[in-house]
Amino acid sequence: MEVELVCNDCGRVLQIDKPTAGQVILCPGCGAAVSALRTAISTEAPQEPAADVTPVGQLYRKIRSEVGKVFVGQEELVQGTLVALLSGGHVLIESVPGLGKTLLVRTLGKVLGCRFTRIQFTPDLMPSDITGTPVFDMKSQEFRFRPGPVFTQLLLADEINRSPAKTHAALLEIMQEFRVTVDGVSHPLERPFLVLATENPVETEGTYHLPEAQLDRFMFKLVVDYPDEEEERRILWLHARRDEIFEGLDEKVQPVTSPQELLETMRRVSRVWIAPAVVDYINSLVRATRRWPAFFMGASPRAGIALLCGARTLAAFHGRNFVLPDDVRELALPALRHRVILTPEAEVEGITVDRALRELLDSVEVPRLEAPALPS
Repeated sequence: MEVELVCNDCGRVLQIDKPTAGQVILCPGCGAAVSALRTAISTEAPQEPAADVTPVGQLYRKIRSEVGKVFVGQEELVQGTLVALLSGGHVLIESVPGLGKTLLVRTLGKVLGCRFTRIQFTPDLMPSDITGTPVFDMKSQEFRFRPGPVFTQLLLADEINRSPAKTHAALLEIMQEFRVTVDGVSHPLERPFLVLATENPVETEGTYHLPEAQLDRFMFKLVVDYPDEEEERRILWLHARRDEIFEGLDEKVQPVTSPQELLETMRRVSRVWIAPAVVDYINSLVRATRRWPAFFMGASPRAGIALLCGARTLAAFHGRNFVLPDDVRELALPALRHRVILTPEAEVEGITVDRALRELLDSVEVPRLEAPALPS
């Protein structure tokens, strides 16, 4: 193991291979004696618990491996989607067209053994077009409810901001209570259920602003950027080897779990331990958004719930049965960026929501806690 020895006299850094305890090294700069026992610093990163030491970590590894066979890059998008799915939340994706969102959801449906539906939102889309409507049955001479495309498990709401507010409102009960009510009768949705809604940040003509009440229903808002050069090269090679990417989906990707196992995984995730200090840290972050000078409106208590549930799931993905403050910080931007509104002065100064949130994160003290031991 290579370690670094720091000279206390001149500050020079010496790189030594496998020094023994108590070994004394003479600094070539000033000739001072440097003890390997006192100042040796390992250059290797500390080993975190392997993600495959727990059933949830094993499942996460298998899902990521299988999805990676056809979906290249976008690590934050894949991880955020899986965290929201196993936390019982939903995801709003902001990206330009052509970055593989439909491919991701369809691949996840195959890998997770869940049903997948895609709805293209348009200005003339009615609420009954997505929830379903009663249809008169000539044979029985009575109305019979015909379920709409929302009765699925993975729903891709493509360009959700192109539909009017009444269509947005139809999703509120579905996303919060996982059911559809038509003519006073409630129809439950099959769990797990995840809504991935997309919006194009470039085109604003012919779009409708999503109300804050619906934005708050989304657990995360993920901002997807273009892939880097190497990832885009891999994408081109995947398409060069076959004519149609979706035709190879059934051949290349295999289910690694089932809806029943996902529901059991959700119950396991809910038992991940979270220290009172971490809960207080989440509370401090959320409350700080309400008095931060760059924000006109801060985050709601639902933001804290999203952070708590998401941090538990992320900790389980990393093979831990306890939550660290780093889990909360990693999910802070996706959980908060759509729940705060900048002041007009901040917008004039060119301050972005993410920049303001990063400054807020740096201002809140991170608690120090000792992680409990993993169960044997």
